[in-house]
Amino acid sequence: MSDLNRGIMKFEGADSAVALTISATVILGGIAVLILWALKSAYTMG
Repeated sequence: MSDLNRGIMKFEGADSAVALTISATVILGGIAVLILWALKSAYTMG
């Protein structure tokens, strides 16, 4: 069992490339949305 298959990710295949890609995309997308929202709130953008 790999270390990625423990904790919150307690399902078979949690350490697969597809699962890691999806979770990374969701996390980075959320960060990007928050940054854009913060910039739009702080500055008048288009």
